[in-house]
Amino acid sequence: QVQLVESGGGLVQAGGSLRLSCAASGGTFSIYTMGWFRQAPGKARELVSHINWSGGTTYYADSVKDRFTISRDNAKNTMYLQMDSLKPDDTAVYYCAAARLSTVVRGLYDYWGQGTQVTVSS
Repeated sequence: QVQLVESGGGLVQAGGSLRLSCAASGGTFSIYTMGWFRQAPGKARELVSHINWSGGTTYYADSVKDRFTISRDNAKNTMYLQMDSLKPDDTAVYYCAAARLSTVVRGLYDYWGQGTQVTVSS
């Protein structure tokens, strides 16, 4: 059983930056594809980015390409999301999740964190 804990959310002005972290425990972190999802009020949870077990393959939603960077440190059992040039539309609760295969399908992610709030003011 993998436990995931997000941190790093907060309030930032448009154009600013935040770095989210996801710390994993209770499993073999390095075998999982890790993903960042977000859910804004009244909207469905959507995939923002994911990274494969080695960090060699990444995926980004079109809405965050060239602004967000996903990375992982398997030695520290931690994944990161560097968010730059933030926009009010990025306001959401951000969740990290783990999957046994590289996928964009939300339902195939087996483990989820509790989420961290990101609020971008205009």
